[in-house]
Amino acid sequence: LFVFCLVLKKQMVRPKRCKRIFFQPGITYFKPAGVPMRALKEEIISYEEIEVIRLIDLKEQDQKKVAEKMKISQPTLSRLLKEGRKKISNALVNGNAIKIQGGNFEVHGN
Repeated sequence: LFVFCLVLKKQMVRPKRCKRIFFQPGITYFKPAGVPMRALKEEIISYEEIEVIRLIDLKEQDQKKVAEKMKISQPTLSRLLKEGRKKISNALVNGNAIKIQGGNFEVHGN
């Protein structure tokens, strides 16, 4: 009888940093008109993704300034922007609902 032991090293995961947001939408669910809820797939967008999209696309602020304001790196900001836009595009093209929820953030005043 042979017994093999496999020792798995527990990788230290870098803790996620809390991102700053300055706005929380009052409405957090959007769905196509005329489609029953039970027939919809959802795209879940984090509060950080919505905040980045709001500041870059709606407020037309500079990415470098937004990254500094939110206390995140530019690569992180770019990733959040790309992921958020992709989720919104997918929802619009494929008729999915958009649900804003989750994330790792703290709300700050302007």
